[in-house]
Amino acid sequence: MLIIFIKVGVDLKISFHGACRTVTGSCTLVETDDTKILVDCGMFQGSKDLKELNYGEFNFSPAEIDYVILTHAHIDHSGLIPKLVKKGFKGTVIATKPTTDLCSILLPDSGYIQELEVERKNRKLARAGKPLLEPIYTHLDAKRALMFFSTLDYNLKVDLTPTISIRFQDAGHILGSSIVEIWAKENNYETKVVFSGDIGNLNQPIIQDPTVIEETDYLVMETTYGNRLHKNIGDKQELLLQIIESTFLRGGNVIIPAFAVERTQDLLYYLARLDFEGRLPDCKIYVDSPLAISANEIFKVSVKYFDDETKAAFDKIWESPGILQRIVMTRSAEESKKLNEVRTNAIIISASGMCDAGRIKHHLKHNLWREESSIVFVGYQAPGTLGRQILDGKKQVRIHGEQIAVNAQIYNLDGFSGHADQKALLQWFDSFKRKPKEVFLVHGEPEGMEVFKNLLLERYDLEVHMPELYQTFDLRYGQVKTYDIEGPTEKDIAYIYANIINKLSELYKTNLERQEIKQLYEKLKSIENAI
Repeated sequence: MLIIFIKVGVDLKISFHGACRTVTGSCTLVETDDTKILVDCGMFQGSKDLKELNYGEFNFSPAEIDYVILTHAHIDHSGLIPKLVKKGFKGTVIATKPTTDLCSILLPDSGYIQELEVERKNRKLARAGKPLLEPIYTHLDAKRALMFFSTLDYNLKVDLTPTISIRFQDAGHILGSSIVEIWAKENNYETKVVFSGDIGNLNQPIIQDPTVIEETDYLVMETTYGNRLHKNIGDKQELLLQIIESTFLRGGNVIIPAFAVERTQDLLYYLARLDFEGRLPDCKIYVDSPLAISANEIFKVSVKYFDDETKAAFDKIWESPGILQRIVMTRSAEESKKLNEVRTNAIIISASGMCDAGRIKHHLKHNLWREESSIVFVGYQAPGTLGRQILDGKKQVRIHGEQIAVNAQIYNLDGFSGHADQKALLQWFDSFKRKPKEVFLVHGEPEGMEVFKNLLLERYDLEVHMPELYQTFDLRYGQVKTYDIEGPTEKDIAYIYANIINKLSELYKTNLERQEIKQLYEKLKSIENAI
């Protein structure tokens, strides 16, 4: 583990406890002499090895944290807040009202998932005579954690302490998502740190485009698509219509794995527009996710946060009698199971968005093998997830212990993504009138992060870091110093191992040329020699 010391006028330290060279587990600790703030406290998702990191202890004392500043409600940013409370946190979680409202459904749902997951694991452990596990937290723990939330609207600069101020700006990622501006003051000197949160894609329905930030000293920035441009960024509505029409002509169903928050609502908006225009084929639209159904209700009371176009169209299009007759909300498990009998002219929108849990796995099991059906991905698929396996072209995937052939038509509509692509990330960064002195890249896979880092270095005279897990940057002393303070912990090793497994899994699916294999071998040998 490394500590880097940089001179500024304020006693300020930041350390990274997640989303380091991976896209989940966002969590950054900001410290001054008298205040400790977490920006996000997210859950690790994706591969089994990454998920195991959620069971370990925090590398800081939860009881010493004064505030959690939450950028948005997605579980990879909010999902360990109940654990934080369970372990002694007594401070305040600050978020926008839509984020707080969404967390009121997402966090208890996450708690139920933890309970079910541990129940399943404990059956195996009990049979093997091994010690049983406890859930990371329960749904009751999650409900208790909600008592610590306090809301703050956009564009309001507030003083948390005499020396710390914060402000939320709209990140344009999901409803209520925020860019966080933090000011630290000491002896008439002020340092500003900006956390991008997840930066939204441009020209999305419902939400605003990401806010332009004019200046900062330091920037912590996401890089989910640091090396990629979105494909299929044309008319998303028309692309979706083409898929629906061709699928129904073949006699199949359209299955859409979608996150319960934002992606489901985006899809319903476009489908409602097609219906209003009289162009949507005869069909039923099944929203098969209790979480998404609850999220819909939150969206309906959050119209003031919508963009102008959606505000104007809300009653006329989204709430029109025509679309409401087509949409079927399936809350119960029994209603969901009946969808397995529907053979054609159905659009099924179901969670989870990465296909690694929930009802979507049942719909894939019953449709993935059918040549006449279509599977439409509309969001990021993390390495190790079932969604990523399908997108990567696997001919068979395992679902509920059964090998399922991948015969359906597979589509990846990047244009629906809630994340900015490389071009949009650069555009957002370019908007700074006073660029940051240093940039810390997080929430991205190493390859994308490296590409984006090099782009920034080519364009600007600044320092760019790719923090490792638990790496600390001390922004107070003389010149930059780098030194080892201790060897890796068991948790460090687990994290590194999980990332290696992810990478090896990716390589296994590719056809590497002999020269590439040789180069990879030489790189691994050089690492071995350096250790």
